[in-house]
Amino acid sequence: MRHRDRVAMTDAEIAALLAESHKLQLATINRDGTPHLVTMFYVMLGGQIAFWTYRSSQKAHNLARDPRVTCLVETGEEYFELRGVQVVGTARCIEDPAGVLEIGRGVAAVTTGMPAGALADYVAHTARKRVGSPSSPYGSSPGTTAG
Repeated sequence: MRHRDRVAMTDAEIAALLAESHKLQLATINRDGTPHLVTMFYVMLGGQIAFWTYRSSQKAHNLARDPRVTCLVETGEEYFELRGVQVVGTARCIEDPAGVLEIGRGVAAVTTGMPAGALADYVAHTARKRVGSPSSPYGSSPGTTAG
């Protein structure tokens, strides 16, 4: 049996990792074709990775021009603990205030550990400057990130 087959995650393990984690590495494509890689907090909404960002950010400009993304969600500190899921897909820009608020409430709750309702004023204030981006995968490469 190949090492890759031994470390491959099941669909249930992938879903659990995506649901339990809240940070990912997000790669978008700069105008010159180079990757723009950032760490983002996210929530799962309707089976999709969803994040929000300032509409003036580099990633928002990149996504407006080219919606393709690659996301890496990983966990583990020691070599044999490493696990990760790479999701490749497209992001859709949400500018509708209700949609941005929904994503913002979820992201704020996971970043602060507070209930989403307790952060309503903060979310409402900052949402005016943000866009939401749910990402629809068109494939994923599950497995561990170890060797």
